[in-house]
Amino acid sequence: MSRGDDFVTAGDRALEETYEGPMSLAEYVDRVFEQPSIASHASKYLLQAIEAAGTRTVIEEGEEKERYRFFDDPHNDGEHAVLGNTEVLNSFVDDLRSIASGRGKHEKILWFDGPTATGKSELKRCLINGLREYSKTPEGRRYTVEWNIAAGGGGRGLSYGDDLGGDDETNWYESPVQSNPLTVFPPEVRADLVAQVNESLDSDVPINVTQRLDPFSREAYDYLEEMYRRKGRKDLFSAIADSRHLRVKNYVVDVGKGVGVLHSEDDGTPKERLVGSWMHGMLQKLDSRGRKNPQAFSYDGVLSQGNGLLTIVEDAAQHADLLQKLLNVPDEGTVKLDKGIGMDIDTQLLIISNPDLEAQLNQHAERQGMDPLKALKRRLDKHEFAYLTNLSLETELIRRELTGEHTVWTAESYDELAEKIRQPVLVSVKQASGELVDREFAPHAIEAAALYSVVTRLDDENLPTDLDLVDKALIFDRGYLQEGDTRQYKEDFDFDGEAADGTHGIPVTYTRDILADLLHEETDRHHPDLTVERIIMPRDVLNAMADGLVDAPVFSTGERTEFEGRVAEVKNHIFGEQEQDVIDAMMHDRKVDEATVAEYVEQVYAWETDEPIINERGEREEPDPLKMKIFEVEHLGRFEESDYSGDQPSPEVQSFRREKIITALNRHAWEHRDEDFTIENVDLTAIPVIKTVLESNDWDDVRRVYDDFDPRQWDDPPSGTETASLKRKTIDAMVDLLGYSEASAELTSRHVMGQVAYRWD
Repeated sequence: MSRGDDFVTAGDRALEETYEGPMSLAEYVDRVFEQPSIASHASKYLLQAIEAAGTRTVIEEGEEKERYRFFDDPHNDGEHAVLGNTEVLNSFVDDLRSIASGRGKHEKILWFDGPTATGKSELKRCLINGLREYSKTPEGRRYTVEWNIAAGGGGRGLSYGDDLGGDDETNWYESPVQSNPLTVFPPEVRADLVAQVNESLDSDVPINVTQRLDPFSREAYDYLEEMYRRKGRKDLFSAIADSRHLRVKNYVVDVGKGVGVLHSEDDGTPKERLVGSWMHGMLQKLDSRGRKNPQAFSYDGVLSQGNGLLTIVEDAAQHADLLQKLLNVPDEGTVKLDKGIGMDIDTQLLIISNPDLEAQLNQHAERQGMDPLKALKRRLDKHEFAYLTNLSLETELIRRELTGEHTVWTAESYDELAEKIRQPVLVSVKQASGELVDREFAPHAIEAAALYSVVTRLDDENLPTDLDLVDKALIFDRGYLQEGDTRQYKEDFDFDGEAADGTHGIPVTYTRDILADLLHEETDRHHPDLTVERIIMPRDVLNAMADGLVDAPVFSTGERTEFEGRVAEVKNHIFGEQEQDVIDAMMHDRKVDEATVAEYVEQVYAWETDEPIINERGEREEPDPLKMKIFEVEHLGRFEESDYSGDQPSPEVQSFRREKIITALNRHAWEHRDEDFTIENVDLTAIPVIKTVLESNDWDDVRRVYDDFDPRQWDDPPSGTETASLKRKTIDAMVDLLGYSEASAELTSRHVMGQVAYRWD
């Protein structure tokens, strides 16, 4: 078998797993009792699809939340994931659960509102992708009915006047609006059937199928009923539902088939946009007992396409005239093709808009009780998307915009996430000559763009006096703020719960365009003497974003002034990140090993508890004051010789040991109280001051280790000097351990040393 045949076979298997062959109505009912989910009404099915993907834990706005993975677009490798807005999405699912269970809000139209570039369009694509893929799974199968009235001697076909006889497969016509197969049953029989199914349902959301057959299918049903009644058949329903005339068909959900989407550019009369239109040329051919024949209706309106699952009105402000006509659809569940023919609808209505729709809805607000739009506003259930206020999410979004990366970021700890945030980005750019060249956003460059964007979106009203907006951004992303060996959590600060975070600020589209312009600059603006490809540094990004505010029409004069004033805080923070990278690279082989740290913690624990230490030989030893002193002076750098009397600690040192070490150990013991606590199984990184010792250094450490180092010589250090050898080691470590390229490491270290040189002496 050839490789081509292998792929064709693989395609066969994929479709075989996706589709099922037709079945009889009785077989379908048996399947429903085995797996009730396949008969779910629209809102319940949408809820099932969301819940089937499971949840994961995230931190947003400094708080831990459970997020439905469905909105990560998992079936599509995250291509249209909705980043952030987890609380809004959870509220949407809660409303959906209320609607599906019949406990309330069934008359509501779900409304997603928010500024441009906040993820509303991604939500639409995510819903479509998720429902399509869920409908391919065994538990998510979706079914409708198809008819054949030509079989069995009926003579007449459903093909708009063509007379095709026999059992030809071309005589089968599917319900054009995805009618639930259970709607074929007479109302009283269907009610009993659904009640029995719900009795065995392991869910607090019962199945609810109360709709009548769609007009197209009703035409076939009535024709068969009349034909068999004239023939004297007593088992009329059995005759109608015979597999020669009626069968249940599996379909895959997609736009136009279970999902209706009304786009901003769609036009036509309200009736055409909502349910479809008559094909007037066909009416003379079709005899429907003196009235319009539903077989001559196009059923291409948004409600017809979305019947059975989901109806989306995109950019709803462009279709404001339709919204009042949708008022009673969720409540009554019916629309009319014309005055004589009605159609029951089972769909979850969802509209998406920018803030301009709200402006339209409020145009008569001053009339209060006489407001003609009051009834519509009462029916709309608003869920407001905001700009992202998490650094990690905004970084992820910008990388998506630049590189097309789709994978949703997940991490076991924030340290993993922090590593993703700081990483460089390589982008291939076509030059005027047609040649492709690589451009590098240096480490922290995308982070700088993301942090600046987030900082412009945060409300600085009632900000705690000891915090700035960068601090607030870090707390929102991590859930805490780390200052040396002290960690403070969001609840430790008095944040304003009514702050308008995320309601305005720099949108990602602006940032993307600024970064794209930087990519196409041909020369290196820092050091043209370096024979390197174009390196885009964090300060390039921040300067360009701030400079571009003047000419960007999307910002008001007040916003430009406000945003320009916030860039300095971000520059200072990003420089601190670069500075720490350089220090860590300089000291990477001089860090205190974990065994030494563990020994110190054990010594302090024994000192406080008056318990002896068991050495490697199993012998009992008293804590060693000298070992603790050496560690605190040389490794912690917290104390001097004068803080000790001989080897005995001063009250300040004793207080430090108790407050920073023992308190953290007690907290660790309490958090793991269900386990056997021993000093040996303590996670050292759970002690903030110890985590600092293990993971970071400062310039005092550099000065202590490298006596002859001179940062003023860094750009071109004399050969044979300690500065020259230290620079080589630092550049290598930045490349090998921190993800820098040779060129970006050179530029970053030069920038840092240029600032450090001023204060070195």
